[in-house]
Amino acid sequence: MPAARIVSRAVVVRSHATLIEGLMSKDKGRVLVTGGAGFIGSHVCAAFRDAGWSVVALDDLSTGKIENVPDGVKLIEDDIRSASTADLIHGGDFEVVSHQAAQVDVRLSVARPDHDAALNVMGLLNLLEASRAAEVRRFVFASSGGVVYGEPETVPVPETAPKRPLSPYGVSKLMGEHYLHCYRVIHGLEGVSLRYANVYGPRQDPHGEAGVVAIFSRRLLEGQRLTVFGDGEQTRDYVYVGDVARANLAAADVPLRDPESIDDGAFNVGTGVETSVNSLAHILMQAAGAASPVERAPARPGELLRNCLDSSRLRALDWEPAGSLTDGLSHTFEWIAQESGRCP
Repeated sequence: MPAARIVSRAVVVRSHATLIEGLMSKDKGRVLVTGGAGFIGSHVCAAFRDAGWSVVALDDLSTGKIENVPDGVKLIEDDIRSASTADLIHGGDFEVVSHQAAQVDVRLSVARPDHDAALNVMGLLNLLEASRAAEVRRFVFASSGGVVYGEPETVPVPETAPKRPLSPYGVSKLMGEHYLHCYRVIHGLEGVSLRYANVYGPRQDPHGEAGVVAIFSRRLLEGQRLTVFGDGEQTRDYVYVGDVARANLAAADVPLRDPESIDDGAFNVGTGVETSVNSLAHILMQAAGAASPVERAPARPGELLRNCLDSSRLRALDWEPAGSLTDGLSHTFEWIAQESGRCP
């Protein structure tokens, strides 16, 4: 693996000593955000920065982008599995690690489960071991309420629902939660798992299931047909990325229950509202001010019919989605239009 690079808007520094020296200023606390140049991670960086934290982003830039990283956040280019990443945690005096980096493609996890496990399991273990040794207070883990539960028995799905992942990606996320629980019981490392619903918003790439928002938006801007799989009545819980970032900020300090099971350190992050793919397409057409033909494609094998999360545990901590789905989709569409140079 290549040596770590420290990246800023103007300079690239290769000295690890220079990095540690540059981290010594401290405001509210110091947090490391893995995947900090990615879609969700960059918003998490901004939330911590705006709350007065000293923020360092770690990203291998395989999918993340330097331009996503907010001003005032130092970016280190490195792999979460590397020894240099462990060294960064050992010497960085981090109070919190917010772990957003992951292999997130369900279909890729089916085709290459070894690759999925290498990143999502072995990468996590490297971070946990380093965090334990460095006496990091809290480790926040981005899990997935869209895959760990499988096809739910009850909707909205509570944290205590049965865990029935149907893909290697879901298995690796659930395994990560078990590792967090284990490290808390054995080593005292405080672990919080945030089980995300389908996250959407600015900076999203059209990959994965939740990427349907970005895919539909780009097709609308280009005047192309929208492809809907099956009858389009399958539902998801779409949560705005800014709300997810605020959930990560809350997770840094939330009081934890005694660790009797993985669910005691877990919080669903969703709206509790089911939205069908057909409804999503309609709302985005309204945001675009234009209609596009909808073509039907065969239903995808193994696709969940319903998914919606009960986030009452998180709401009890004064977290609430900041706006409606219509507001969030309109804002997202406007951002995609501006980025693509195709303002409607």
